[in-house]
Amino acid sequence: MRRDYIRAADDELREAYEEPMSLESYVDAAFRQPSIAAHASKYILQAVESMGTRTVVEEGEERERYRFFDDPANDGEHAILGNTEVLNAFVDDLRTIASDRGKSEKIIWFDGPTATGKSELKRCLVNGLREYSKTDEGRRYTIEWNVASASDTRGLSYGDEVDREDDWYESPVQSHPLSVFPETVREGLLDDLNGATDLPTRVDADLDPFCREAYDHLEEQYRRNGQTDIFSAVTDPRHLRVKNYVVDVGRGIGVLHSEDDGSPKERLVGSWMTGMLRELDSRGRKNPQAFSYDGVLSQGNGLLTVVEDAAQHADLLQKLLNVPDEERVKLDKGVGMDIDTQLVIISNPDLDVELDKYSDRNGRDPLKALKRRLDKHEFGYLTNLSLEAELIRRELTNETAVWQAESYEELAATVRQALEIDVRDREGSTRRRELAPHAVEAAALYSVVTRLDGEDTPGSLDLVDKALLFDRGYIQRGDERIDADEFDFDGDDGSHGIPVTHTRDVVAELLQGETDRQHADLDVEAVVMPDDVLDAMADGLEDAPVFSRAEAAEYENRLAMVKNYITERQEADVLDAVLAEKGVDEETVAEYVEHVFAWASDDRVETDRGPVDPDPLLMKLFETEHLGRFGEEAYDGNDPTDRVETFRREKIITALNRYAWENRDDGFQVSDVDFGEIPVIRAVLDTHDWADVERLFEDFDPRQWDDPPSETETERVKARTLEHMQDRGYSAASAELTSRKVMREVSYRWD
Repeated sequence: MRRDYIRAADDELREAYEEPMSLESYVDAAFRQPSIAAHASKYILQAVESMGTRTVVEEGEERERYRFFDDPANDGEHAILGNTEVLNAFVDDLRTIASDRGKSEKIIWFDGPTATGKSELKRCLVNGLREYSKTDEGRRYTIEWNVASASDTRGLSYGDEVDREDDWYESPVQSHPLSVFPETVREGLLDDLNGATDLPTRVDADLDPFCREAYDHLEEQYRRNGQTDIFSAVTDPRHLRVKNYVVDVGRGIGVLHSEDDGSPKERLVGSWMTGMLRELDSRGRKNPQAFSYDGVLSQGNGLLTVVEDAAQHADLLQKLLNVPDEERVKLDKGVGMDIDTQLVIISNPDLDVELDKYSDRNGRDPLKALKRRLDKHEFGYLTNLSLEAELIRRELTNETAVWQAESYEELAATVRQALEIDVRDREGSTRRRELAPHAVEAAALYSVVTRLDGEDTPGSLDLVDKALLFDRGYIQRGDERIDADEFDFDGDDGSHGIPVTHTRDVVAELLQGETDRQHADLDVEAVVMPDDVLDAMADGLEDAPVFSRAEAAEYENRLAMVKNYITERQEADVLDAVLAEKGVDEETVAEYVEHVFAWASDDRVETDRGPVDPDPLLMKLFETEHLGRFGEEAYDGNDPTDRVETFRREKIITALNRYAWENRDDGFQVSDVDFGEIPVIRAVLDTHDWADVERLFEDFDPRQWDDPPSETETERVKARTLEHMQDRGYSAASAELTSRKVMREVSYRWD
């Protein structure tokens, strides 16, 4: 078993690396697989596009999302939840820059409040680019030199000694293999390589100073020796090899963290090493071999440069002004270096303050040129209930997999799920705590509701409705379906509100704390209910330093609507459990729909006994008993009146025709219908009413629920209800607590 781990590690490294090759072999490989020669922005674009897309609903709109940002290479650990429109705009910028159609002088800037996913963006980029570089189409190459075999060599080394057993020294800044070619030759090579592609590869950078030193030394030696084919001699496999490398921080990706210090030049490109300068001084000039290429641009050459928490490095931003446009920096006055990197800076809103400190000077603002170079992409707080629920669960557990569902119903079931967490107390013992069903949903919904702009919400909807529209794309009210695209939501959604860090801390404190609940047989003390979470979130607003008094007051005012919605969800769970054995099966629904369809089209219904006429009694019973739409007065015997006929045609047949149209390529048949797609039928399958309970259980009394008398109908109903609730994700304790809460509410309106 242990040897399996060693073998797996060998396999992974074997797949990621290959033997060095000659320059000629690399050129041949590039013509077979042009992607391996891509310049920085094109390579990043290729990596993003290589993982495909998926369809999501955000802010009520269907959008195509690049799977790259789900961090699939790392099992979703650093997935960026939401902000799909912002990420798509970033990819559009990459495409524009890569194709040389504009924005090449821009520095891409990601801005936004804390806890909106900006840090995850950096980690996701690193993970994705690293894994892409391990694939055949994503191989990344640089060059290494050996000058020891040339006569009269001074040696080429990063240190004081040359290792005679291994005299190969890699470019310290990932120089592109094609940069070895003279510029005019390189241009012709690239013309042939690119062919008719609309996204041509560009390699404008010359050799870096370190490699140039090796090249010039070899060229000088061969000229002195009378060599005629000097380029062939210098790039002979004895002196030059092309090797692949796995992209990572420091190798193609440069990251400048907030805590990094040093002079601007040290942070950007690196610094001279004093001891090496004395040893490698070349005729009075500074030898580039004596330079430490550990600056962010040096490490990121060839791919990506990220400046984190950019406000901490505001002094550098002006130094970066011309880097994207000129693609060149200086190690020293006499030594310059070409670079190929995509510049990205990440900041919180404090950078805006830094950039605007001279804005009152109008045309004399010294930062105006910098602001013109920044291409801003603004991350916002999540405004999708399901995404926020996923984020909260991530913050509380080690869950990393990105949620993907075949239908919204499946996704909603995940959102409402309970969550069990092992909590360690001060004595070191572990206790299991439960966030009851709808607790995470409640926290997520409240967070989202605080982030929504109420100014653009129509009078018929509240902020909970808006949140549900954003998450699903539509809401259902009885027979009426309200689509998000019916409204023009252009408010300032996601720019403020309760961050996930506040929610996480509140829930974590609740899990560590104690409740005053007691039960003779059930561990109700271990259960955290949705109302517990909502009350604690609201109570903590005033003391949290991130909220102003006005914000805290506004968010508290939005609590009641969330509580009402969650109570409705809990009530639906309990009601469904009470009536679990009395529901309408889909066969009965299908039979009704088939008879209505035949009735409307003057057709017959196919049965095992052969074709039969549509049954008026069957349709009547379904409409009166299951739908509860009509009474006896709506029929003439079993024949429908005009009112019933209108209902059948407008609510059933119209929905069937719509379904047939949407599925017209599949050869429509009534038997193929997903009856859940018909709103009025969906209501039959999903919705019950307490009147049904009162009709079916004549002796049931919700006021006796907490401690029902033995041998009563209430006792029997409760036992079956709790059993069904446990089958649907509740624990025995949370089922007891939730049903008690619901029955207390129901008892007030029972009579």
